Formats: sequence, C-alpha cells, structure tokens
Amino acid sequence: MEGTTPTTSRDHRRFGAGALVIVLAAGLAAGGGAALLATRHERHAEAPAAAKPEAKPSYVCPMHPTIVSDHPGDCPICGMKLVLAPAAGAAEQGVKSAEQKPLYVCPMHPSITSDHPGDCPICGMKLVKAAQPSDAPGAKGPRKIAFYRSPMDPKQTSPTPRKDEMGMDYLPVYEDEAKGGGAPVPGLAVVNIDPQRQQLIGLRTASVERGPVGATWRTVGKVAVDETRVHHVNIKVSGFAEQVYVDYVGKPVRRGEPLFTIYSPDLLSVQQEYLLALRTRKALGGGGMAGMGDDSGEELVQAARRRLELWDIPPAEIARLERTGAPTKTLTIYSPMSGVVTKKDLVMGHRLNEGDMPYEITDLSSVWVLADAYESDLSRIKLGMTATLSLQAFPNRTFKGRVIFIDPILDAKTRTAKVRLEFPNPTGELRPEMFGEVTLQAVPRQGLRIPFDAVIDSGTSKVVFVAVGEGKFQPREVKLGVVSGDAVEVLSGLQVGERVVTRANFLIDSESRLRASLAAMGGK
Repeated sequence: MEGTTPTTSRDHRRFGAGALVIVLAAGLAAGGGAALLATRHERHAEAPAAAKPEAKPSYVCPMHPTIVSDHPGDCPICGMKLVLAPAAGAAEQGVKSAEQKPLYVCPMHPSITSDHPGDCPICGMKLVKAAQPSDAPGAKGPRKIAFYRSPMDPKQTSPTPRKDEMGMDYLPVYEDEAKGGGAPVPGLAVVNIDPQRQQLIGLRTASVERGPVGATWRTVGKVAVDETRVHHVNIKVSGFAEQVYVDYVGKPVRRGEPLFTIYSPDLLSVQQEYLLALRTRKALGGGGMAGMGDDSGEELVQAARRRLELWDIPPAEIARLERTGAPTKTLTIYSPMSGVVTKKDLVMGHRLNEGDMPYEITDLSSVWVLADAYESDLSRIKLGMTATLSLQAFPNRTFKGRVIFIDPILDAKTRTAKVRLEFPNPTGELRPEMFGEVTLQAVPRQGLRIPFDAVIDSGTSKVVFVAVGEGKFQPREVKLGVVSGDAVEVLSGLQVGERVVTRANFLIDSESRLRASLAAMGGK
C-alpha cells in the first residue's frame, strides 16, 4: 500500500499538468477566436459608414425650390441664380429631431448658418431665423405630389417621374400648388413665400391708407410766347431806310423809342400839300369872301391832315410842320410798345414798300406754358386752376400761374389736349421754348390710396398682391381712380389697413401665373 500510493500520486500530477496545458491552449484559441470575431464584427459595422459617400452640395432656385442642381447655374423657369442649399442630411435630422434648435442664416448668403443670432462674415447683414419645416404655413403632414411637369414647357405633364427630350428631369408639382389656393382673379393663384426668400428677392409691402387724393398731378409743359403781346411794325408808305437804331434781334426796346428813319418822296409831297392847304385857307380867310373861303380852305386842310394821320405821322410831327412850315426829308418810326425785338427784316438803305413789316416786337412780361393733358385728366381741369412750374434752370424755384384755356380738340397722334397756362414773367427768367414740369393743383378729397408701384396693369385689368399672412400673397383685382404723384386712388378691391406688395411684385406675378396654369392643367 505504501509503495502503490506514491505511484498513483505522480500519475495524477502528470495528468493534471497535461490537462492544464490543454485547457490553456483551448482558452487561448477561444480567446483569439472571440477577439477575431469581435474585430470582424467591428470592421463589418464600420464598413457601411466608411463606404457611405460624402454628401455633394446642392443648389436651388430661391423662387422655385423644386429646381435643384449639383452645380451653380440659372433657374430654367425664372432665370434667377441658383443658391447653395443646406445639406440634406442636416435637413432630415432637423425634421426627425423632436427638439430642433433654431437655425439662423444670412439672407444674401444662405450657406452661412449659425445656431445663434449674429452677423454674416461676408456681407455683414444680420442673420435671420430660418423657417422650420414644421412651421410651414398650412403644413399638415408630408406634401403629396399631384403630377410632374417639364421644366422647359409647363404644358407637358406626366403622372410619373420621367425625362424630357433634353434629358432634364420632370419637376414634381404638389397638390397644394396645383389647387392654386382659391385665388379670386382668373389666371392667377395664391403664392406662398417664406420670410427668408422674401428678403432674398427684396420683397416690400405698403399699407392701404386713407388720405387726400386728386389734389395734384404732373405733366410736361413748354414755355411759349403770349400771342396777344406780339406787335408787328408795318410801313404804310414806300421809301428807303436811312438810319437804323435797333440793329439786331433780341434787343429790348421801350415804348416811344426810335427804331429807324425812312425817306419817302410820297411823304414829302403830302407834307407840301398840307402846307399849301394851310396857306390857301389863310389866303381865302383874308379875302372878301369870308364865308366861302373859310369852308373851302378848312376842307382842304382837313383832307391833307387826314392823309398824314393815316400814314401814321405822329401828331407832334404834324404840329411841328404847322409851326415851322418846312417839310422834313425823313420820317422817324417809333416803337409802339415795350418788349424784345424778335424779328428784324431791315438794314440801312433797304427799300421798303407799303405793307412791309421790318420789326416784330414781343412783350415777355407775361408768357404762356403749353401743357399736355390726357383724356383721363380732362375732367379734372378747370379754367382758373392754379399751377406751378419747375425748370431745370432754376431747381430751387417754382413759378405760379393759372389755366386760361383748354383746347377743345385733341391731338390725333398723341391723344392729348393742349392746356394753356399764363405765368407772370416780370424779370424775364421764363424764356420761350423752355421745357419744365407743370403741377396742376385741384381741391383734394378723401379716399383710399396705395403706391403706384403696387399696381400691375395687364391691359385689361389692374391687379395687386395682398399679404394675407403666413407668407401667403393673394392676387386681387382693383379699380383705380385718379393718380396723385406717386400714389393712386383705389375705388374698390381693397380695405384700409391691408398690405400690398410694392417691390418684387412682378416676380410674384410670374410665379402666380405659373401656378395657376399648372392648376388648370392638373384639373384636366
């Protein structure tokens, strides 16, 4: 027993050592396999993340968000430059996130974003809060696509996605866009524009207010000569010009100032006849036939004197002739009025005949202004209305006048009537042929008015876009009245306090017409 026990103990120890080696080897193998499996699992989990490609930048149209491109360019619908859009992954994450942080972007550079207010590092503009998908007006769940249309020809539509002849993808049209929003103007639809895009396109609105209308309106006027203040100096006896005192056009003259002298043989003979009549009357009066001599002599004197007066011989010259008894060789012609010489057809030694007009003298102390009035303005123009005239020559001054005549016949070419206004011109600053702006002033009345830039005139109707809230702009047909400066009267279609678009309204109009046409095609 004693000899057997030690042997058994040694064998057991040998088996224990070998088993220990086997167990250790198996453990190492199992551990390595587990580590290998874990490494392979980690590599398998990281493979999709490493294989996922980086998101490419996308560019969208500010007016048509459905126009997307992977490179800069122009919108095929409106021609505006495509702007860089936020990454799609960030947008999806923002939609899925229950507690999404506000995002601030630059209105001019949409690629500049921030999670807090600040300034754009490029242009310095204030960052504005971007509209969240959940804040979209009327958003109740995902938008549904009604159909697809060609980006080049909106009339080409398809119920399924496809490409056109140029290889461009058809654009999706959603149900809310196809319905058109129930616009009250045929051919136009309600447009939805978020605040970020409003700033990007420079959209501005103005309030409909009540105020004075029909008070003033402007037109173009031209300074003209007052035709009632023009005088022609004519000659009633033939002769020759000997001395010319007023020798150029534009020279100012006064009433009674000498113009020129004329030598006329006929005038000389008439003076001699008058002197002879005077001597005959004196001789007959001194004879025995007092009664007969006085009558016949007086008739001869009066006939000769009357002939001198008809030839415009001044009374002072006739009195001098009676006093001295010597006829003059020449006759001096004087200015009949004060003014400016506007025409001269006389030089020294010039032959003059009966009826010639060597001078034209115009009084410019008062002038006319001829203004054009359209048919729509004729009902407001009245005789005696006050008006002001502004000239580029005197930018800081205005001249006051009044309406004295309205032409009863319209010009067939311009479809306007001439309105004649009278303006005092004591200093001569208003010169004929000057152009200026005439402002006619009437008695104002109260009415609704909006800026004239808010109206889109299609020829058959006049439309404005009204901001109804939540980024929606509704087309509204209006009836207009008179235009007063930069404002226009609204007779119907708007209410006090409503806001109308005054800038970027043509962009909104094109988008509204496009959506209305898409809605019409979608309903077929």
